[in-house]
Amino acid sequence: MGIARRRPATGATRTAGARRTAGAARAGAATRAGAAARAAGIAAVALAVTAGTVGTAGAVGAAPDGDGDARRPGVNRLEGVWQTDGYGILVEIHGTAFTTYDVTRVSCTPGFYSGTQIGAPGRDGTVRYAQTGKAYASSSVTPRGRDRAVYQEDGAASARDLTRLPGGLPAQCRQPAAQDALASFDRFWATFEENYPFFAAKGIDWRAKGAQARAGITPRTTTDDLQKILVGLLEPLGDAHTALGRKRPGGGYAGVFAGLRPGTAEPTDEVRESSARAVAAQLLAPEQTFGLGQLGVGELPGGIGYLRVSGFSGYVEDGPYQDHAAELDKALDLLLAHPGRLNGVVVDLRLNGGGSDELGLRIASRLTDRPFLAYRKVARNDPADPTRFTRPQPSVVRPATGTTRYTGPVALLTAGSTVSAGETFTQAMAERRPAPVRIGENTQGVFSDIMFKPVSADFVAVLPNEKFLTRSGSTFDGPGIPPNVRTPVFTPEELSQGRDSALTEARRLLSTGAAGAADAPDAADAADTADAADATGAVPADPR
Repeated sequence: MGIARRRPATGATRTAGARRTAGAARAGAATRAGAAARAAGIAAVALAVTAGTVGTAGAVGAAPDGDGDARRPGVNRLEGVWQTDGYGILVEIHGTAFTTYDVTRVSCTPGFYSGTQIGAPGRDGTVRYAQTGKAYASSSVTPRGRDRAVYQEDGAASARDLTRLPGGLPAQCRQPAAQDALASFDRFWATFEENYPFFAAKGIDWRAKGAQARAGITPRTTTDDLQKILVGLLEPLGDAHTALGRKRPGGGYAGVFAGLRPGTAEPTDEVRESSARAVAAQLLAPEQTFGLGQLGVGELPGGIGYLRVSGFSGYVEDGPYQDHAAELDKALDLLLAHPGRLNGVVVDLRLNGGGSDELGLRIASRLTDRPFLAYRKVARNDPADPTRFTRPQPSVVRPATGTTRYTGPVALLTAGSTVSAGETFTQAMAERRPAPVRIGENTQGVFSDIMFKPVSADFVAVLPNEKFLTRSGSTFDGPGIPPNVRTPVFTPEELSQGRDSALTEARRLLSTGAAGAADAPDAADAADTADAADATGAVPADPR
């Protein structure tokens, strides 16, 4: 997410997808440059807690229980306290309101999200919720018997299991949390210790680093001092789905750190502007834009369609996932207005800042005539054992109905600035037949939805806890998905001469029919071991 997911997302998209998808802040101005900036999504963690990257909810509703109770209006089957499978969250449901709490073995503090029921329960007991301050629903919870339920975010590619917590809310959650530097550090450290899945893959001894950092905290440690300590722990992770936000005097949080894989860099505004000119030089006419500039549709010589996707979020100023999906459909309808005339399609993801995984699957559904497995998602769910994960949830691409589809050759353009939901889309499309040819550079290597975890009155931590699995159970977290054909991507040399080698190569391969020989994702693992080796370890089909 994306950041959600659920990846950076805006409005109702991602992250849990939030995926993922999943996200946080609006990606700046509605232009190709601003819309693609991952930093605007992760670093500005505070702006919009609207993408729902932390999945919890609950509400009042009539629902069947496991003993066969009939649906009875007014019966509150969800009243009480629920625990998510993974994610470190408790959900208190009271009346039409839900409140979340973040829990570790050393703390229980108010979470990032709260909300209110919208409308009446559905026939199956499903209840829809709006986040505080929003007039539209963006998530739902469905009862599954007396003591289980399923939480689903709009725009997320998976759901989260809830289990009723006997005894109600723990007493610790009712007590004010200590806010001194040492207590804040301990919550931060424990949050990563119990949720982050990639310490071993990155060669990080989190316990040793935590003990060393903790030894430097005294009663005289200031907020600025603590910030430096926390950032010092995050930097070695080299993870673009980690960040730290600091509360601003006027409300919200300012991003004070955003991780990035070593060897990659954030595209500058100048690079984005120059890259747009380089692409435009190969189009037959100026691209038509949709989704506040996040989407662009054009035509290349030889009957090749061009789709730029600078993000999987921010397609409308504010609105539910359905509004974002409708805007995406407009771009796809133009791109695929006459699919029989297309000799190929280029999907440009090189400046994709992430967002909703589900929007990526929506594009994939317009590019196939047969269903296929996109990926399976798991989340770390044992605070004491980093090898244990939830049961894999499959996401399947199903052909779109009632609209045009294209099933010919596809080329995907990727780069280190292809992030989060841009990567889950790339992973999903590799299972399509014929598989797309990937051209450019490795993607960034972050796939999980992100979680926002307040760790003190001053700081909020951002981190992933999921893996997106290939059919074999491997992942591309860390090094990212490698290209089939490696080319320069928006280098100073290329841009100074107005060249775009990746787009030129895509045109050549599609025009000559060579693009249909691309490999599936598991084959890609073997094809480029150095770049695509499973950096995080395979997860078996049933890790429990």
